[in-house]
Amino acid sequence: MQNEEIGQVRRFNRVVTQRVGALQDSYLSRGRPLGEARLIFEAGLSESVDVSSLRQRLGLDSGYLSRLLRSLEGQGVVEVRRKAADGRARQVHLTQKGRGEFETYNVLSDQLAASLLSPLQPAQRTRLVAAMAEVERLLRASTVEIAVEPADSADARWCLEQYYAELTERFEAGFDPLLGNTFHAAEMTPPAGWFVLARLDGVPIGCGALKALDADSGEIKRVWTAPEARGMGVASRLMDRLEALGREAGFKILQLDTNKALSEAHALYRKRGYREIGRYNDNPYAHHWFEKAL
Repeated sequence: MQNEEIGQVRRFNRVVTQRVGALQDSYLSRGRPLGEARLIFEAGLSESVDVSSLRQRLGLDSGYLSRLLRSLEGQGVVEVRRKAADGRARQVHLTQKGRGEFETYNVLSDQLAASLLSPLQPAQRTRLVAAMAEVERLLRASTVEIAVEPADSADARWCLEQYYAELTERFEAGFDPLLGNTFHAAEMTPPAGWFVLARLDGVPIGCGALKALDADSGEIKRVWTAPEARGMGVASRLMDRLEALGREAGFKILQLDTNKALSEAHALYRKRGYREIGRYNDNPYAHHWFEKAL
């Protein structure tokens, strides 16, 4: 990173925090700081929300979150209750007063957004909104976490189920995960193999797997990104991690196959230096086979 890039990020942060009123003790003139206002907003998006989910979603320290919630309870806008299905978990509910505050914040937030846009000419507004959308997407992309995960975890199974469902829709003859060279959990468990998972705000959004073919080569499979997370570079980061695991395992070559319907996958592999080779397996759904030297 260049010093100029760091400087631009810091200038951007200063302008935004000042312009949206994040520095004020009374955000949007409602008598409470931005942190408390944000909690009211998050709690108002559903009937109830787990405290653990709030902490993970907002990236807050548990002690700080507890202090914010105690303050809001004292104001009579939220209630924190034990979860009926799990007495160890706690849920946040808005009170009637809290619901009113939520609605008021919505109106005031719309007015604040309008005040940012109204001084600009139409073309400038279009540019600003488009730039904000791009910044939002890139900032969210920067928070994606990639980690090795047990292949039989609940999140791993969910990702694979979504992946199989998409292949069923996109392949001409559908898709049966029991056919072809399917990966079993044992084959995606070290040292035989690895399963990696991508998460955004604690929610799974992508996966990939690598298994050893022999001492010198491995095979990449099941690389998938959730539709709502596409365009954020998640697939490339999954491939980065899988290739790094291959190098750590001492593999000299990585191989993979893909279906003719997955044109975006073909482009990704070629961009990353994979070259097309002849058939190396009996996967009935494969039309293209690739290889890369590590």
